[in-house]
Amino acid sequence: MIRISTLLAAAAMAAGAAPLAAPLAANAQPAPTVRIDSGPLVGVTEGPANVFRNIPFAAAPVGDLRWAPPQPARPWTAPRPAAEAGPSCPQPMNADGTPNFGGANGPTSEDCLQLNVFAPKAAPKTAKGRAPVMVWIHGGGHRWGAGWVYGGQNFARDGVVVVSINYRLGALGYFAHPALTKAARPGEALGNYGLMDQIAALKWVQKNIAAFGGDPKNVTVFGESAGGMSTLALLATPSAKSLYQKAIVESGAGWTEPRTLADEEKIGLAALTKAGVPETATAADLRAFPADKLAAVNGNYGPFIDGRLMTDTDSQAIARGHAADVPLIIGSNSGEDSLMGPATLGEAALARIPAAVKPAYTAEAAAGPDAFARAVFTDRVMGGPARWVAAETSGGKPSWLYYFSYVGSRFPASKTRAGHADEIQYVWEYWGRRTPMSMVSAKDQQVASLMHACWVSFARTGVPKCGTEAWPAYTPAGDQLMEFGRENGVRTHFRKAQLDAEQASVLPTLALAK
Repeated sequence: MIRISTLLAAAAMAAGAAPLAAPLAANAQPAPTVRIDSGPLVGVTEGPANVFRNIPFAAAPVGDLRWAPPQPARPWTAPRPAAEAGPSCPQPMNADGTPNFGGANGPTSEDCLQLNVFAPKAAPKTAKGRAPVMVWIHGGGHRWGAGWVYGGQNFARDGVVVVSINYRLGALGYFAHPALTKAARPGEALGNYGLMDQIAALKWVQKNIAAFGGDPKNVTVFGESAGGMSTLALLATPSAKSLYQKAIVESGAGWTEPRTLADEEKIGLAALTKAGVPETATAADLRAFPADKLAAVNGNYGPFIDGRLMTDTDSQAIARGHAADVPLIIGSNSGEDSLMGPATLGEAALARIPAAVKPAYTAEAAAGPDAFARAVFTDRVMGGPARWVAAETSGGKPSWLYYFSYVGSRFPASKTRAGHADEIQYVWEYWGRRTPMSMVSAKDQQVASLMHACWVSFARTGVPKCGTEAWPAYTPAGDQLMEFGRENGVRTHFRKAQLDAEQASVLPTLALAK
């Protein structure tokens, strides 16, 4: 089978297409100020939003705090400037200064556990009228990216407070080693440091978001690619369940192979030994290893079962009824195979396709090995898992399934499918510096306005009421989804034969039994 883990290192490829938030010119209004639990902040007004960047939500994870659960941020007393973006977490960067696969460029630092808030300028301060909150977890294969890349001004325009966060990445974010396990305190969570950072950021939201006009009792966590996978992991993590009320997963897979702490310790030991660290290294030795060398270590990064923070994979938690029961939007794009790269695939690409699924792909097989392998990848890695998650969670709070197929006008006619991460600009209704407004058509804006309105409606009420056609909650019997494409609308039994075949092939490998 095509392993879901194979997309982790590649998942950042399309994230470079994400909107990059170049700060807008501030107007002459007085700088917005706010006081949070750790001290006062001075932000900047950008269009319809009061923006506060580079807010520490945890202490710098350096020294003894490298590979340790996040600790409270150090407080300050003087007003802290919060107009400019902070550093990204350590990650491979392009030497020429252009954005990397996760859309990040500029400085990096281990002292990167900070977040950004985009709040409506007229955000109400009373509990009765507080704004819904959306917390964004960026993608990038758990190895690239940063929260500051995304501009939430248009969510603020529509009355939503958006929080975009950083979290530890790569070998600093998802890593286990026998020396670290030996040195950990009894019962201390291990390995999933990026996920721990996300939980710490959600706890920060609970404590502080009211100061920005947000409602801590109406929080939607949403993310794309690795951020979508992280959102599913949060649904599966017991200690996170009280920190949000709704979730949105964009191209976040949903069929996760079980990996344990013991598995990760072996991988971590081998990776650092290859990087020049002796097998006999202590935890102190590991914490003294240069961060830039750790950022360069390749690996299959992401949440795993450590037995303390996570006791199930997200797939297991969903199948066993252990996942948080919250309203959920989940979906995928028509061209997720962009993660496979642009090269034409030959006959060798067919070798990994299970024989059991091939009869469901008669038309794709007739189109040649490239079309066949790409269709299987898209269904197996994203489309099938999204549909399965929607079905498994439909018995509790409602779930809604979507399919994004719209190809923007800036692309050549040869592009016929929406690549991985292409939906982000439409969800945010935000055209970043990689998409000049001169390249945005009226149809592009129409699709963006519709999709953005669906996400805003869901954040407000838990139901995506948007557009002229009702988006039905998903049920296995109805098997309906909303397509966002050249023609928007509800589709029934969309790719049913193919997705059923993929599901039957993959589920037995995921150890889902109770």
